[in-house]
Amino acid sequence: MNAVNASTGEQNIGPTARRMILGSQLRRLREEAGITRQQAGYNIRGSESKISRLELGRVGFKERDVSDLLTMYGVDDAGERQTYLDLVKQSNEPGWWRRFGDTMPNWFTDLVGLEEAASRIQIWEPLYVSGLLQIERVDQLVALRMRRQKMFSRPDAPRVWMVLDQSVLYRPIGGTKVLRRQIEYLLEMSAMPHISVQILPYEHSGLSAEHAFSLLRFGEPELPNIAYVEYLTGAHYIEKREEIEKYSRALDMLAVDAETPERSRQTLAKRRQEI
Repeated sequence: MNAVNASTGEQNIGPTARRMILGSQLRRLREEAGITRQQAGYNIRGSESKISRLELGRVGFKERDVSDLLTMYGVDDAGERQTYLDLVKQSNEPGWWRRFGDTMPNWFTDLVGLEEAASRIQIWEPLYVSGLLQIERVDQLVALRMRRQKMFSRPDAPRVWMVLDQSVLYRPIGGTKVLRRQIEYLLEMSAMPHISVQILPYEHSGLSAEHAFSLLRFGEPELPNIAYVEYLTGAHYIEKREEIEKYSRALDMLAVDAETPERSRQTLAKRRQEI
């Protein structure tokens, strides 16, 4: 059994991704040892649901719990055990977004961490521009939004592909001046090689997907693709392969129905002139 390399120096491997990697490794070890979640939970003075949350990377790890699980799973090699324990420490390091705890809902923190780790982010927005490409506006979340966008300047910045409904270009949130600035910003950002924006014409609105969602893909084989669906009081993080395939197919259909990136830039430029 080979432990995951916890000493990687890649900048985009943040604590959220490390939790997920560690959880998936512990799940693999448990299954190879033929141990149930219920048995593992009892071993660390917890429950089956606690093991499930740990293996999904949804909660933080305690070094004692991981040490006890490694013993139960038959991991005796000192070097291999230390690799996992090092990963525990790294997964518990606070991300930069922790300082926005007063303004950011708890269910949103995982998304910010996952964005930092993703190699590709695909977004469908029928109502407004996603926060990743929103301009600065006067509200308490401005600093958070601007900090999220800093990842675009990284050498290993994720590939972002966003499909926007045409109605977004006519919805003056914040007023017409703000809308014009927003369209100018979309033109600026979509000129970058790793960012694509497509506009979905009115005649195709709602045919492939009615609600907004994001699909995050990762370069690390230990991390599953994740769909993010936000609602009024929380969010769903979807990982089941059959459900992910449905979201992926919806994105493919949106890409076909929408204008090409180049044609979309022409649409944006035309709309900017109209305002």
